[in-house]
Amino acid sequence: MMRNIARHVLAATAAILIGSGALAQGKGEQTVKVAFIDPLSGLMGPVGSNILRSYQFIVDMANKEQWARGYKFEVVPFDNKLSPQESLNALKLAIDQDIRYIVQGNGSSVALALSDAVSKHNERNPGKEVLFLNYAAVDPDLTNSKCSFWHFRFDANSDMKMEALTSYMAKQKDIKNVYLINQDYAFGHQVRRAAREYLARKRPDVKIVGDDLHPLARVTDFSPYVAKMKAANTDTVITGNWGSDLSLLIKAAKDAGLNANFFTYYATTTGVPTAMGASGVGRVHYVAYWNLNGDPFDKAGLGEKIFVDFKKRFNEDYYTLATYNVIRTLAEAINKAKSPDPVKVAFAMEGLKFNSINGEIEMRAADHQLQQPLWIASWQKAGTKDVKYDSENTGYGWRTDELLPAYVAAQPTSCQMKRPGKAG
Repeated sequence: MMRNIARHVLAATAAILIGSGALAQGKGEQTVKVAFIDPLSGLMGPVGSNILRSYQFIVDMANKEQWARGYKFEVVPFDNKLSPQESLNALKLAIDQDIRYIVQGNGSSVALALSDAVSKHNERNPGKEVLFLNYAAVDPDLTNSKCSFWHFRFDANSDMKMEALTSYMAKQKDIKNVYLINQDYAFGHQVRRAAREYLARKRPDVKIVGDDLHPLARVTDFSPYVAKMKAANTDTVITGNWGSDLSLLIKAAKDAGLNANFFTYYATTTGVPTAMGASGVGRVHYVAYWNLNGDPFDKAGLGEKIFVDFKKRFNEDYYTLATYNVIRTLAEAINKAKSPDPVKVAFAMEGLKFNSINGEIEMRAADHQLQQPLWIASWQKAGTKDVKYDSENTGYGWRTDELLPAYVAAQPTSCQMKRPGKAG
């Protein structure tokens, strides 16, 4: 009898101590961990490493300035080797470490696998939900047929970008023969589809003279593809290639003397500016949600400060503004929800709108696709008023040629989102 009473007293005392510890932790600054799941090795490793450092830099800023009241952030990196299976293993490791937020962006095939896995995990584990903040995987299906309440995209999807890009291209009357070259996975397929559809609508006179798909992050010599472009009298190339697949393509075009315009999604990314050098002047263009040179929205010069300070710290360029928008939005949602609980934060994030470095942005509630302005920029000599900063110390940088408001590239959505009950 006395032993039973003693056990009950000890159990009650332990419960009080545990409760007191949790309460004490609640009074102080708590850490919200964010798992970074992207390639940190292999051909695409340099891009992933740059973006990891970008997140760490922005998190340092957020913590110093206390963006989320009562909370600080920590980025925990996982190398997924650009593999969906490795990414799922990383997700499991993150969940086992009680990390409730993940960020990923390099590879839509990875994003589709993660979004599905996160949704299944959350359905099976109420109270332990995870939120997926997608900063760069742009397959439109992620916010359409395969949309999820637990997925939020901070980049413009590939259809939005192609809408903006072809609206600009439609006015370039020297475009006659277009060659499509893309990576052979979900995103690359979406880019080629959209390019064909939108050009047919806006410039039916343009001919598609070639259309190639190639393995993702496996090609080391693009000269055979460039030879086909020259043989087809190509004057314009449209590509969604990124990382080494774009830098090596640009290098092969330069070496072969291909005198064609390149319209790209990711010519700002690590290695591509260096590969272009002087040969890309006036011929390489990109569509994106920000350009440091020619940002009329950033009156305080915060983007410029981030770029300059990041370069001083890491001796490389800051180009993924979504790292800022992800952490800033997460902080705003935590403040609005008055909690870091992922369910409450997700509801708080829906419809969230504020003025960011790249203008007014809004997380559309219907499909969790961020709405934001889009830039068209071209590669030009740096040191002028329009091109204040160069890229990768090349002496060349990006000039804003056109700035399109968010509504121009906005797309309808087929998302039929299933929402959970709101957390209490």
